[in-house]
Amino acid sequence: MNGVVVIVAYKPKPGKESEEVLALVRRRMPLLRGEGLVTDRAPVIMRCRDGTIIEVSEWKSQAAIDAAHKNPNVLAFWNEMFAVIDCVPLKTLPEAAEMFAGFEPLAE
Repeated sequence: MNGVVVIVAYKPKPGKESEEVLALVRRRMPLLRGEGLVTDRAPVIMRCRDGTIIEVSEWKSQAAIDAAHKNPNVLAFWNEMFAVIDCVPLKTLPEAAEMFAGFEPLAE
């Protein structure tokens, strides 16, 4: 079965900093790898002009995504993330309206 590439946009909640969100995003893949849910493909992490962090990553399968929603370690981490971010649709980002959307590249 093929992997599933996912693109997610993490918008900092009011009063939260983009750097705080970035620190959490950088912890996400090691946790998911440790749980056996994602591939070894390095994620692509980037920042929008408004501070939203975008991450492109690869899950092992749809079954792995489903398993994450029942995994207590993943759920605890997501609760930590959702205290400081909102996931927003890509189409709400100003860059999404551009023919060639450009973002600030960030290291994993």
